[in-house]
Amino acid sequence: MSRTRYARSGALQIAYELRGTVHRRRPWLVLIQGMGLDRLGWEPVLRQLRRHFRLVLVDNRGFGRSDRPDGSFAVADMVGDIVAVLDAAGIERAHVLGASLGGLVAQELAITHPERVDGLVLACTTPGWPFAYPMPAASVRLIAATRRMTREAARRRNTENALSARSVQHHPELVNRLLELQGSRPADPGVLSAQAAAGARYAGRLRQRRIQARTLVLHGSADTVVDPRNGKLLADRIPDARLVTFPELGHLLFWEDPDGFAEAAASFLLAADLPEASPRRLSVPSLSRNGRSRHRWPGRPGRPSRPAPPA
Repeated sequence: MSRTRYARSGALQIAYELRGTVHRRRPWLVLIQGMGLDRLGWEPVLRQLRRHFRLVLVDNRGFGRSDRPDGSFAVADMVGDIVAVLDAAGIERAHVLGASLGGLVAQELAITHPERVDGLVLACTTPGWPFAYPMPAASVRLIAATRRMTREAARRRNTENALSARSVQHHPELVNRLLELQGSRPADPGVLSAQAAAGARYAGRLRQRRIQARTLVLHGSADTVVDPRNGKLLADRIPDARLVTFPELGHLLFWEDPDGFAEAAASFLLAADLPEASPRRLSVPSLSRNGRSRHRWPGRPGRPSRPAPPA
């Protein structure tokens, strides 16, 4: 485990770590996690991604080792945290991968600080209001129901909802591992509420059209936290963006199919420095040349995404 470092963002200390720093020829990749998870939430894909990138793992404000903010905050504040981390680490420009709430932060970073972003991967996220599909009814009902549950029961139900029903049934170890991670660094309820509010207030409008970075959008077709149709909205709105849809996977698709997720992200980002035909050599049959259509990622034996399975 790399040591924890800290960047100053306003009054807050933002915790981060660098992995793979000895591989100086590898590009940097910043990983921005979503609501309720710190940098340990990337656990399933770290080994694969470290083969190709030097990683910057960030604890969002109020989570992990980062300072807890007073009161509410916005996605723009979280963007400032990422810029502060890049400055502290001496990184002028990097690839950026954001999931869920982290996807809002990543796209806003690409809009407002285009000079800091090379390639962009947006996973299980939304373009923000007013032009986005709302949260699916299943999650809305769950939010209402959890108010009557104990904290432990609510955490389990929300974790299960973040995975596809198939994964919950056939891979209960995913639920248990996620609960273990959340339990090791319990989230402050106030910060969770502030995160939820920041995501709900995010107004992407049509500003994604300003994104200059090469962009890949990833989404699970069984996502019950962020409507999967938002993936196509994002891909259609960002110039020349590509979309890969993972069949039967939920919101936390990088936990359900870490190999497929990491392969899609790495192949896309690394293709920028290779000849035009390179994506096919990098095993990216899911990425169409026009970048607009949805695709099925080929299944592999023993993987939850194999047809025959989480937020």
